[in-house]
Amino acid sequence: MDLTNEIYTFLEQSVSTNDKKTSYRKPLAGFLAADDTRFYEIKKAVTPDHLLPQDILPGAKTVIAFFIPFAREIVRANRKDLKVARSWPQAYIDTNQLIGEICQGIRDILQGKGFKTSWQPATHNFDPRTLEARWSHRSVAYLAGMGTFGLNRMLITPAGCAGRFGSVVTTAPIPPSKPEQEEYCLYKKNSSCTYCIDNCPTGALTEKGIDKQKCYAHLLQVAEDFKDLGLCDVCGKCVVGPCGIR
Repeated sequence: MDLTNEIYTFLEQSVSTNDKKTSYRKPLAGFLAADDTRFYEIKKAVTPDHLLPQDILPGAKTVIAFFIPFAREIVRANRKDLKVARSWPQAYIDTNQLIGEICQGIRDILQGKGFKTSWQPATHNFDPRTLEARWSHRSVAYLAGMGTFGLNRMLITPAGCAGRFGSVVTTAPIPPSKPEQEEYCLYKKNSSCTYCIDNCPTGALTEKGIDKQKCYAHLLQVAEDFKDLGLCDVCGKCVVGPCGIR
């Protein structure tokens, strides 16, 4: 079994056999070269402080990105609830833990073959003042050809955008994935959908962009409502429309 298939198999097994309260759909993965010059475009688009793969792991050859989509019932529950359905922050907490376990599992697989790995946390790796991430898992997944960015500023994959992204940097040489060619955002495709804007509870999301500070202030309020679960500064109302599960 080559590395690509071995990682796909491990990822699917990890998601299907996990012991979390949250249920999931089939995960996705993508691969890209660590020296891909488009990483410098992220530094321009996200923040000049955005890390390069070599900053995370000297000698890096490949970045492995993956997406864990939430089960349909979790998406539908948060779509239906006037506030935030409890299953949504629960999924956030569970999936962040699962991502960490998957990263460790990939490390074990590759370490046994003589390769090194490293990764950034699934969340809360951003500047608390600017709210800009030093390593954007979504942007990395985009470079790995896993989907297209929507009006909601989320990466929409063939499985939608309702879920969590993770990534691993490794010295293992793995062929890059072929990029997705289809436009998954209905607004960008034919202007037929503005669900994410219409359902933003704060008005922070518009066609012109997103007011990160306004959005995050709301997320912190939600976190207070579910503080018994841990730090879950999430809302999800912009990712439970047609692009949530496609």
